[in-house]
Amino acid sequence: MRYAQVAGVAVHLPERSLTSAELEEELATRNPGVRVPRGLIEHSTGVRRRHLAEPEQTVADLAVLAARELLEETGIAPPALDLIIFAGVSSDAMEPATAHMVAAGLGAGCPVFDVRNACTSALNAIELAETLITAGRYHTVLVACGERATAMTGWRLGSEDDFTAALPSYTVSDSGAALLLRRASTPGVLGHRFCAHSPAWPAAIVPLAVRPEGGVEVRPFAVDFRELAIGVCKLDLDVLRQPLAERGLGWEDMAAICVHQASLPSLHHFCELTGIPVGKVEVTVEEHGNLVSSTLLVQLHRAVEAGRVRRGDLVALVGVGSGVSAGTVLLRW
Repeated sequence: MRYAQVAGVAVHLPERSLTSAELEEELATRNPGVRVPRGLIEHSTGVRRRHLAEPEQTVADLAVLAARELLEETGIAPPALDLIIFAGVSSDAMEPATAHMVAAGLGAGCPVFDVRNACTSALNAIELAETLITAGRYHTVLVACGERATAMTGWRLGSEDDFTAALPSYTVSDSGAALLLRRASTPGVLGHRFCAHSPAWPAAIVPLAVRPEGGVEVRPFAVDFRELAIGVCKLDLDVLRQPLAERGLGWEDMAAICVHQASLPSLHHFCELTGIPVGKVEVTVEEHGNLVSSTLLVQLHRAVEAGRVRRGDLVALVGVGSGVSAGTVLLRW
């Protein structure tokens, strides 16, 4: 039998950061004719700070920094990789796949492709990697994430209403993360299940607009909170428990639960809907912001580094993202 195990996880969080108070001050400076409510970002989202990549850093650079650290820790040379999957919302170009840039940055010569499904991208990449490993197609697969999400920040305000509409863009953070999966004789990825309610896709969107003079403009992240909440409630959330239930397990059996976090209130609401005990969740959104596709890997890394997750422990990675999609990957670390 062929199984997939997680060999390691690594992250890169830029040292440069911006507090919510500093962000509000910058907004006020750039938009002198608009009243910017002070303290509202942290009060309504829980986000105190977000990471900022250096101006010259690309999405691929952030992914490569995390991947290099991971390969050094696991003793894997880039030429030994069989497949690289880039999982993320951000990208450096519409074409080619960002995974090519990551592979070139690492000096790897293996096949590559991208997986892009909002904040569940990394989960979908793990599902694909595990399936391909157990099918005998690949032996060693790198899942790499890179996010320059702060590029979506809505800095131009015409009114206070614009501030409210752009609020989700003030929570996002830049990051890099990487996970290495290898073929093994005992299972590490124990199961995965996903669900979607696609009619809710307009509820959370980063629109692309074609300019009359040519080219494409990326507009700020916009969320209709009511419609998004309705979309999440229409998901078959019982699916998220299935990988555990199939093995006679419950949330309480997990050493840690990593849950996507767009804001602190949304995390608590999602845990109420799913029965996930908040006390077992690795909370990152307050000090690191919304890390987009890197979120779950950053949480896993934090839990491992702190000793809350040790080899042999069970971990659930639970994602939810725009679209709307959700899923769970069950791991034995």
